[in-house]
Amino acid sequence: MIEVVNISKTFNGKKVLESVNARFEDSNTSLIIGQSGHGKSVLLKCIVGLIQPDTGQVLYDGRDFVSGDTDTKRAIRREIGMLFQGNALFDSKNVEENVMFPLDMLTDMPHNEKLDRVNFCLQRVGLENASKRMPSEISGGMQKRVGIARAIVLNPRYLFCDEPNSGLDPLTAIKIDELIAEITDEYKITTIVVTHDMNSVMTIGEYIMYIHLGRKLWQGNSHGIADTDVPELQEFLFANRLLRDMKMRNG
Repeated sequence: MIEVVNISKTFNGKKVLESVNARFEDSNTSLIIGQSGHGKSVLLKCIVGLIQPDTGQVLYDGRDFVSGDTDTKRAIRREIGMLFQGNALFDSKNVEENVMFPLDMLTDMPHNEKLDRVNFCLQRVGLENASKRMPSEISGGMQKRVGIARAIVLNPRYLFCDEPNSGLDPLTAIKIDELIAEITDEYKITTIVVTHDMNSVMTIGEYIMYIHLGRKLWQGNSHGIADTDVPELQEFLFANRLLRDMKMRNG
């Protein structure tokens, strides 16, 4: 479980996050949603340690990632898997080498054990026959699967996904959502997804947090979000429906 306690962050005098609290449970796919520029990505970066919040705590199963000592932070980082928005694959490395990279950097495993682990992860995401292909030789959806395989290769306890459906067609996006949800449940991972994709919200949103102007205005699940009485969230949902309908009409 990850707990966010009174997290605040200011940049150049502008309050980007203000006293945000949340609890992300094990084996759940939790979503952070909201308009661009309202603090979603900053919150995610505070949670994973890429940005130091001004105040507050980020607790990984009771361990404070903000004020913890070096050993505590190193141990937590070792338990984190990250799927980046742009996949962040190395163009000069093939699929197998990309997935193996965290093992090379953070473990002393023998090469044959690394290879076994990489092959297992590629098989889990349906890419067992793509290990020797270069990123430029595979589709965007396949690249996203490579990113997921790399994110889970260290057998993480916590998985973070930043806009995992960005740039994907609707069918591929659904498959990526299903894969993230399956892995979360199968390995009992605490998963947090930052997304604009309303299909993700309605299908895998076991816990959903809506951020507006740096504050948490609503929390709940996919069953309750349609009945929200929060005006800002209603407007956000309406705008996303319009955008989705326009994309469908334009093919």
